[in-house]
Amino acid sequence: MTPEGKFIYSVDFDGTLSNGKWPETGEPNVQLINYLIRQRLDGNKIILNTNRTGELLDSAVRFCRIYGLEFDSVNENLPEIVDAYGSDSRKISADFYIDDLAIHPQDYDWGYLNLHKRNLKKGGGIYEG
Repeated sequence: MTPEGKFIYSVDFDGTLSNGKWPETGEPNVQLINYLIRQRLDGNKIILNTNRTGELLDSAVRFCRIYGLEFDSVNENLPEIVDAYGSDSRKISADFYIDDLAIHPQDYDWGYLNLHKRNLKKGGGIYEG
């Protein structure tokens, strides 16, 4: 949480805010975008946390702005978090991490993960069955 007691959301772009596959942007995830807009209006903080850089990162930020979503930070911790901890860690500090590739260890079927790993080794993508 922020020092003011607000939640911090770290959100990925590809496959999360956008339903496209990198490097394209694809269709917006309107339900998630609208949820995050409401959270930000309530004073919570939103961080775009993506592997995109350069022009691809700029296009992702523009894409979100078109749909009304602004970010408090992009690929960096919030200044108030850096101040509170006295340094800027490589990991984004957040209360919630929203990412299409996230795994919650208590709720995950590890056999399903092994199927994805075998698919990747065969040259398939994580998005393919």
